Amino acid sequence: MVVGTIKTLIIGASGMLGSDLCRIFPDAVKLTKNELDITNKKSVLKTIEEIKPDVVINAAAYTNVDECEDEQALAFEVNGHAPGYIAQACSDIDAILVHFSTDYVFDGSKKEYMESDITHPINVYGQSKLLGEQEIIKNTNNYRIIRTSWLFGKNGKNFVDTMLRLSKEMENVKVVNDQFGKPTYTADLASKTAEIINLDSGIYHITNEGQCTWYEFASEIINNTIPCSSNDFPTKAKRPTYSVLINTKTTPMRHWKNALNEYLKEK
Repeated sequence: MVVGTIKTLIIGASGMLGSDLCRIFPDAVKLTKNELDITNKKSVLKTIEEIKPDVVINAAAYTNVDECEDEQALAFEVNGHAPGYIAQACSDIDAILVHFSTDYVFDGSKKEYMESDITHPINVYGQSKLLGEQEIIKNTNNYRIIRTSWLFGKNGKNFVDTMLRLSKEMENVKVVNDQFGKPTYTADLASKTAEIINLDSGIYHITNEGQCTWYEFASEIINNTIPCSSNDFPTKAKRPTYSVLINTKTTPMRHWKNALNEYLKEK
């Protein structure tokens, strides 16, 4: 299947990842959250049936990890049940579904996680995203679930932009140095998505290469950061200590530092 010769639908087209997907798939049908409420099963089934795409890419999600603790019902509806509705619609018209999940489906008790490792989320966001994976697998056989982590990109709130802002507002910026993961540039992830459509159905771990702590990530962005522990910076949602995703199925993407440098140059 070659991009450009297939009909693609992008759901969540106005988000940070969705915006980069729109650049990779310029001819795709693009729907924002204002144009399709993915929690409305009837609307999802009707819309996808009418468009009849060959590929549906779902980039819509409730991604505020701490807010998910307070808005549990909404988190499970958007991140959990809605992907199942999309999967059912894809199955009905024999379309491929590409869906994005998260490193937070793991509990952080291991230093690295492969696609086949047992999931055990420790916060509502991770639990809701895991339900989404399960609902997809239950409703269609033709899926590509892409787990990714620590996203940054041009068209949305992200860690890089937050660090740049705080660096100007504060003498020193405290950042936790005991949570490990892999930063991922949405432009790179969107490009890789085009490749994964042509691969076998299954779960994929796709991030930029190289792992770091949030403090190490911040230190590549600004020069006035200082390390602290998670205990010094309590959050509503518990975070896994380790959420490093290992890609065993595709060629690796470039190192996150190279991706970050490109992002910063373009700002």
